[in-house]
Amino acid sequence: METKSSGYSAWSLCARVALAGLLAAAAFSVTPNRAQARDQVEPLTFANPGGVHRTFTSAGAIDTDNPFFQDLGTNGRTCFSCHRPAQAWTITPGEVQQRFERTQGLDPIFRTNDGSTCEGADISTRRSRRQAFSLLLEKGLIRVGLPLPATAEFDLVDVDDPYRCGASFNEVSMFRRPLPTTNLRFLSAVMWDGRETVKGHAITADLATQASHATTGHAQGAEPTALQTQAIVDFEMGLFTTQSQDREAGNLTSSGATGGPKALSRQFFCIGINDPLGMLPAMPGACDTVSPGLETTVFDLFTSWEHSPVSARRAIARGERLFNTRAFVIDGVGGLNGGAGDPVAGPIQNGTCTVCHNAPNAGDHSVAMPLNIGIADAARRTPDLPLYTLRNRTTGDTSQTTDPGRAMVTGKWSDVGKFKGPILRALAARAPYFHNGSAATLADVVEFYDQRFNIGLTDREKADLLAFLRSL
Repeated sequence: METKSSGYSAWSLCARVALAGLLAAAAFSVTPNRAQARDQVEPLTFANPGGVHRTFTSAGAIDTDNPFFQDLGTNGRTCFSCHRPAQAWTITPGEVQQRFERTQGLDPIFRTNDGSTCEGADISTRRSRRQAFSLLLEKGLIRVGLPLPATAEFDLVDVDDPYRCGASFNEVSMFRRPLPTTNLRFLSAVMWDGRETVKGHAITADLATQASHATTGHAQGAEPTALQTQAIVDFEMGLFTTQSQDREAGNLTSSGATGGPKALSRQFFCIGINDPLGMLPAMPGACDTVSPGLETTVFDLFTSWEHSPVSARRAIARGERLFNTRAFVIDGVGGLNGGAGDPVAGPIQNGTCTVCHNAPNAGDHSVAMPLNIGIADAARRTPDLPLYTLRNRTTGDTSQTTDPGRAMVTGKWSDVGKFKGPILRALAARAPYFHNGSAATLADVVEFYDQRFNIGLTDREKADLLAFLRSL
């Protein structure tokens, strides 16, 4: 019979391996060569607050000669600057802070074209750099500046900017978390606002466009070649990252459980799979037929643990069941049932988390479907984010938001505040959460949803959901 202590011993051994990888990462310099990059990405097992996460690559090994790791721009940045395996292929504030201290704020991630709160920020001293890159340091946020679309149904009429950047009313600066460059096989939209997603295109084509735009924008370089962008996309599409050890439950593949990245790499997916609305798009990679109806058992990783002798494993299994089956009313979600033109009229009386997180064992929406759950609402604004007042050109209605979201791409009033839902794997490694880092912990994420939808979770249910999310 397995015991909790035996699982913990396995975790401890893996954690020591992970810590060795983290120590290797600490030696990373301002201008890494490929040998130094290799030291950081191998082995692909790292400790995190929930235990250990691991990356599996279908290529068999990480090729650090891939353009993903190469300086293709003019400011020293690579894809690797903002997408680190130790942070589940994104960045976290703690690791960014370490880079700042190690390099006096001169690491390539600290560039004013998008890393600072204002484009023209003073970075002449260490103190001024700390101030200029405060959102990057504190929440891992990158600035995304977009012009108002020419056909926008709204005007920007007021800006409450804590940084007094002095930008014109024709452009909006939005601060967002870099999305992970792993588990991309399950993507249905590219970028938080879907701006790199082109109707009818394959996701791989959208990712190639995104890689090109990242090179010309973030890295301030010339447009990469088609071979370079294809190599980046191929590299990214072969990465699978998940939690592999839980600090209390131990090995997440033990006793019939199917956590871990190898199992995820074998997960079948097509665009539109298990979509409760049957919104099957015409595009490469789409399912052949519409799903017959929502299969609420989206996650089935830990069902074998429901009767485990290890209490931590039973908690994870209970959390998985709650995610799949706990019913509550879903109402007022823009893009789902929040207004005229949305696919569902009125409240969904017996909704579950899987209505929106329906991609099997991945947890994002299996079709491009940006939603407004209120993350960018003025009521949730923190003092470190700008507040924008928008006015509808036709009705005169106003809306205040910290990020107009999808509306900055489409120009539609109904798209204000809409964002895609991310893939829900390797969550424990990449706090903070939501597009703007407004949830510092996974417990904060659970609390947000409990309050937003009046679910009425008990303390034990919250703890079980947290245990499940941490194990993904």
